[in-house]
Amino acid sequence: MPNSSAAAASGDPTMLWFLTAGALLVLMALAGSVLKRLPLSSAVLYLLAGIAIGPYGLKLIHLDPLKDAYLLETLAEVAVLISLFTTGLKLGPPLTDRRWWIPLRLAFVAMTLTVGLIALVGVTLLKLPLGAAILLGAILAPTDPVLASDVQVEHHEDRDRLRFGLSGEAGMNDGTAFPFVMLGLGLLGLHDIGDWGWKWFTVDVLWSAVAGVGSGFGLGWLVAQLVLYLRREHKEAVGLDEFLTLGLIALSYGFALLIHSYGFLAVFAAGLALRRIEQQETDKAVNNGSSESGKPAVTPTEPEVELAEAKEKALATDQEQAPSYLVRNMLSFNEQLERIGEVILVLLLGGMLTRGYFPAAALWFIPVLFVLIRPFAVQTSLTRSRTSRWQRGLISWFGIRGIGSLYYLMYAIHHGLPEPLARQLVGLTFAAVSASIFVHGVSVTPLMKRYQDVQPGAAPKPAHPQESA
Repeated sequence: MPNSSAAAASGDPTMLWFLTAGALLVLMALAGSVLKRLPLSSAVLYLLAGIAIGPYGLKLIHLDPLKDAYLLETLAEVAVLISLFTTGLKLGPPLTDRRWWIPLRLAFVAMTLTVGLIALVGVTLLKLPLGAAILLGAILAPTDPVLASDVQVEHHEDRDRLRFGLSGEAGMNDGTAFPFVMLGLGLLGLHDIGDWGWKWFTVDVLWSAVAGVGSGFGLGWLVAQLVLYLRREHKEAVGLDEFLTLGLIALSYGFALLIHSYGFLAVFAAGLALRRIEQQETDKAVNNGSSESGKPAVTPTEPEVELAEAKEKALATDQEQAPSYLVRNMLSFNEQLERIGEVILVLLLGGMLTRGYFPAAALWFIPVLFVLIRPFAVQTSLTRSRTSRWQRGLISWFGIRGIGSLYYLMYAIHHGLPEPLARQLVGLTFAAVSASIFVHGVSVTPLMKRYQDVQPGAAPKPAHPQESA
C-alpha cells in the first residue's frame, strides 16, 4: 500500500481526484438550495469545474476523445438511458392526447430539417464529405434529455405545452437521430445501407424505430403489471425498487438491441408505459369513488423503524396506491442517478476542452446553428400548431445540446470514423455542447420566469399528493 505522506508530497493524482470529487459533491449537497436560486443552470458550474481540473488547471483529467472513445461512449450511453427513462416517467397524457403532436413534430419534422440544414452547411461551407456532413447533423440535431431538465415538465400533471413539447422532443429525438447517424456512417463506407439505401430505410428507419418503441412499451407494461399483481395479491416483490428500475432499463435496452432496434426509444417507451399504467389505475380509483378511509392502520406502539417500514409496505401493496408508489420511487431514484450522470459527463467534457480541438469555423457555425437553423426548423414544424408565439420562440431557443450529442459522436468514432474527420467533428461538437451549456444555462432562469409572467397557465400545477409524498 503506498505511503500516504509520500503520495501527498508527490502530488499523487489519485489523492487530488478524491479531494476534488469529494469537495465538489459536498459543496453540491450543502449549497443545493442556493444553486437553484442562481440565474444559471448547475451544468455551467460543472463545466467550469471540469475546466479547472483539466489541462489548463489541476491536470487531473487525461482523456483523449479519439483514444478513449469507447469509455466516453459507454458513460454517455448510460447517462442518456437513465434520463430517457426519467423523462418517460414524467409524461402523463395518453398517446391519443393532442399534446403529443407538438413533440412528434419536433422529433420528426424539426429533426429532419435540422439534420438537412446542418448537412448543407457542412458540405458547402465546412467542405465536409456528404456522409460526414449528415453525421454532423445527426450528432447536433437532437436536444438533450439530461441537460434540459430546467425546461422540462416538473411532474406528470404539468400541462404546459412548452415544457411538454421540449420534454417529449428530448425523449424521442435521441432515438430518431439514430437513422441519420447510420446513414452518415453508411455514406462513409462504415455501415451497410444497401443499394440505393433500401436496407437503411427498411431496417434502420422503419423496423428499428417501430420495434424499439413497441418492445420497450410492451416490456414496461408487462413488468409493471407483474410487480403490481405480486404486491397487491400476494404482498410480495416489495422493496428494492432501485433494482427494479435499473433492471427494467437494462432489460428494455438489451432486448431492443437483440432485435436490432433502437434501445433509446425502447427505454423511453418503457417509462411511458409505467406512467400510463399508474394514470389508468389512479383514474379507475377516482371513478370508483374510493378513498383512503378503509386502509389498514398500523399500531402506533410499534418501534419507529418498524412503523415506517410497515407504512411503506402498506402503500406498496395497497390496491389503489401501489401503482403511484411504484412510479414515485422509480422516478425519485432515477432523478438522483440522472444528476450524477450529468456531473460526471459535463466534468469530463470540461476537462477535455483544449485549443487543439476548437476549429476556427466554430465561431460562426455555432451562431448559425443556434440562431438560424434551430429556429427555422422549429417554426416550420410548428406552423399552425396550438402553440403561442412565446412558446414557439422559447422552443426555438432551447434546443439544448449535451450528453446525447457526445454519445453519437463517440459512437461514430468507435465505429471507425477516420481520424481527420473525427478531429473536425470533435471540435465542432465540443464547441457546440459547451456553448449550449453556457448560453442556455445562463438564459434559462430569466426566460422561463418571464414566460410564466406573460403566458397564462404557464406556472406548473402542484404535484398530485401521492407524487409529493
